[in-house]
Amino acid sequence: MLWMTVGAAAMALGVIAGAFGAHGLAPQLDARSLQTFETAVRYHLIHGLGLLAVGALAALGVESPAWLAGALMTAGIVLFSGSLYWLALGGPAWLGPVTPLGGVCLIAAWGCLFVALVRAA
Repeated sequence: MLWMTVGAAAMALGVIAGAFGAHGLAPQLDARSLQTFETAVRYHLIHGLGLLAVGALAALGVESPAWLAGALMTAGIVLFSGSLYWLALGGPAWLGPVTPLGGVCLIAAWGCLFVALVRAA
C-alpha cells in the first residue's frame, strides 16, 4: 500500500507541475527551459505510474525487489525530475550532474521491477 500511496501522490504532483508549466511558466521561460521542464513532468508522471505498478506487485506478496524498485523509483523522481525542474527554473548549474544519477535510479528501479515480476510468475 505504501508504493501505491507514493505513486498516487507523485501523479498528483506531476499533474500540478504540468499544469503550472503549461499555464504559469510557458510565457516566462525560453524554449529550452520549457522543454527541460516538460521532460521533467513526463518522467515524473511515467514513474508515478510505475510506483502504482510496484504497489500492485507488492500487494501480491513480492516484497523485496518490489520494495527496492519503489525506493529507487522515488529517488529517481526526486533526483531526475527534481533537478530538471530546478534547472529549468534557473537553479544552479551544479545540479546538472544530479540528473544522470536520478536516471540511473530509474533504470535500476525498472530492473528491480523486472526481477519482481519474474519471481511472481
